[in-house]
Amino acid sequence: MAKARTVFFCQNCGAQSAKWIGRCPSCGEWNTYVEEVVQKEAAPAAGTWKPASTVPGGNLQKAAKSRPLADIRHEEEPRILTPDGELNRVLGGGLVPGSLVLIGGEPGIGKSTLMLQIALALKKLKVLYVSGEESEAQIKMRAERLADGQHPGCYILTETGTQNIFRQIDQVQPNVVVIDSIQTMHSTLVESGAGSVSQVRECTAELLKFAKETGTPVLLIGHITKDGSIAGPKILEHMVDTVLQFEGDRHLSYRILRTIKNRFGSTSELGIYEMQGSGLRQVSNPSEILLSQRTESLSGMAIGATLEGNRPLLVEVQALVTPATYGTPQRSSTGFDAKRLQMLLAVLEKRAGLRLGQHDVFLNIAGGLRLDDPALDAAVCAAVVSSLNDLPIPGNICLAAEVGLSGEMRAVPRLDQRLSEAEKLGFKEMYVSQFNGNNLANQDRSNLRVQPVSRLDEVLQGLFG
Repeated sequence: MAKARTVFFCQNCGAQSAKWIGRCPSCGEWNTYVEEVVQKEAAPAAGTWKPASTVPGGNLQKAAKSRPLADIRHEEEPRILTPDGELNRVLGGGLVPGSLVLIGGEPGIGKSTLMLQIALALKKLKVLYVSGEESEAQIKMRAERLADGQHPGCYILTETGTQNIFRQIDQVQPNVVVIDSIQTMHSTLVESGAGSVSQVRECTAELLKFAKETGTPVLLIGHITKDGSIAGPKILEHMVDTVLQFEGDRHLSYRILRTIKNRFGSTSELGIYEMQGSGLRQVSNPSEILLSQRTESLSGMAIGATLEGNRPLLVEVQALVTPATYGTPQRSSTGFDAKRLQMLLAVLEKRAGLRLGQHDVFLNIAGGLRLDDPALDAAVCAAVVSSLNDLPIPGNICLAAEVGLSGEMRAVPRLDQRLSEAEKLGFKEMYVSQFNGNNLANQDRSNLRVQPVSRLDEVLQGLFG
């Protein structure tokens, strides 16, 4: 056995150094180097994953040889379609055989619930669910709470050592492997604590080798740090094929599964779920849920057409404008960029002649969503003016346009998708920018009247007279 030695690792980017240094030369962060004990062995320990290229009777591996690109044969492998349509959309059409998928999110957001729900739903496949955080009894209790929580082909393993995990994989021969979580895994090849940079890197490398050699997809659950990034070295996100982020407020019922990286599909897709007592429910038409079912017209509310990835959504923008109680007016925003709100308020004062300097302004995106689409500018301005003058906006009108600093209405991308979503939900009128060009040529719709405008004052005049 080789002599153990210590190396300093950066907890932010994974860079290593023989001695402690104050500032990381790779990422520039201060005081991130931590001393860890590392050890290199001449041969893999018993139970580690051995690739198929190992030479029989020895520990040597066959050397890879270069091949001309024209001689490489590629056959399109069918994806594994899960019963979860939202997850299939985010992955780009289903699980790719041999892929390594990392899903991260805040504690209690529902990562383990989603993965266990997927494992129980794959009825025709054999799934191995490995947990390093919960006991078998705890996982059984959660499975009983989920809808249709019985699956004879779902195996549960409570283990943190990768060597024993690979032994169980050899016995069970699963079609899909779930690891909950990668920060709790421990390899005997590295003498450092679980969750350290070297352990996370080594365990991920072993699972990556297993996935590529056998064609078995592996789903990893990852913790996040206080600033929202996935815990561990940044190389973890580079090693895996797909990185998914599970977002949402734990106090609200809606969750968003967003793609950060995807080698096999688009990174502009997202899935929406609703947390219920029986697990996560797929939200196939989120616009109907995000819009309040109010029977009377209320001031301070406007409907905006936005896009989350490739998915059109109609959201309710709520504004409350009241006289300032203290000397300095408050500007508060939930789900919308606070600096952009201040810019839009300045445009309303300068271009529309409204006096908002002595008023508190509170803005909220209903449903707990966090949006940064500039197409919501017109809806934000309309909601603020509606609350200021206490004049309600008709519930069958929506808006989709960006507001410039001079008060002009700027074009927004993929207007046709926004118009189709508004028409499907029964809206009668929609304000858009006349600079959308070719999209306005297709504005003749049977149930939706498109109102092209060039300036913000034209929108306010049309809504409030």
